[in-house]
Amino acid sequence: MSKIIGNSLPNIPWQDKPEGCEEPVWRYDRNPIIGRHHFFKANSIFNSAVVPFKDGFAGVFRCDDKAVRMNLFVGFSKDGINWNISDTPIEMEGEADVTRFEYRYDPRVIFIEDRYYITWCNGYHGPTIGIAYTFDFKKFYQMENAFLPYNRNGVLFPRKIGGKYMMLSRPSDTGHTPFGDIFLSESPDLTYWGRHRHVFGPAPFDQSAWQCTKTGAGPCPIETDEGWLLIYHGVITTCNGYVYRMGAAILDIDEPWKVKYRTQFYILGPEMPYEQNGDVPNVTFPCAALTDADTGRIAIYYGCADTVTGLAFTTVDELVAYTKKYSF
Repeated sequence: MSKIIGNSLPNIPWQDKPEGCEEPVWRYDRNPIIGRHHFFKANSIFNSAVVPFKDGFAGVFRCDDKAVRMNLFVGFSKDGINWNISDTPIEMEGEADVTRFEYRYDPRVIFIEDRYYITWCNGYHGPTIGIAYTFDFKKFYQMENAFLPYNRNGVLFPRKIGGKYMMLSRPSDTGHTPFGDIFLSESPDLTYWGRHRHVFGPAPFDQSAWQCTKTGAGPCPIETDEGWLLIYHGVITTCNGYVYRMGAAILDIDEPWKVKYRTQFYILGPEMPYEQNGDVPNVTFPCAALTDADTGRIAIYYGCADTVTGLAFTTVDELVAYTKKYSF
């Protein structure tokens, strides 16, 4: 049996696996949990990040408003399902040249040591990785951008490895990138990043076509006794455009650029109407995962068709076993 290395979370959102379901990941039967018009200004709310906070949960949400400006909003929930999301974007404190706004989207949030860190795709002469921290989800302090443009999908590990912070990212371009490899970078202070290592990239079409165009890290990696469990997205280019699905990989615990296992088969793809229809059809994009070390339960938050937010479930046993069995 596999084990999550982490904290207990007895109030993790959860729904048992439906009878007869053979898939490693199953959807919440009341999806989507956050609709596109959750508040008046919102055009869509998706690709967002959630963490345990106090006796409930806090989140940083991507909301494209009705001017279709991409920005980050804070929200709170008692149960991780029903959310109260501010209709005012987060105001970042920090150096003016860094905090100036072009766009902010696709956040991740992780607690490291004594604070919550937020990473997101930040507009600074093109897309790069923004970093901020907060203690209370009221004040947010923006740090230096991690990388030069162009980059997306910046995802921090939940602890230092070998005394260094670690981040996954996907070097990119200015548009809807038609390529994508995941790299790992390390930093002593979350400002200066180096020792870049290739993790993995698109798969050969004849081996795993659903991820043959590009890949990108999803939720912050989950520490297990098998290694770092990474839920990621993979993309195929079809005659009708891009299709985004989820996969899983297990990375070496001490050298996380080394891949031990990676799923040949996807773990969740766009099949439901709210995943197939929206501003960007056929997208299941994971951004956050809650875990309970006591039960091994995992709750995955994902963006659906770049429009609404969905919730899905698995266990560490199920997902690790699936990843190892269908690795390539």
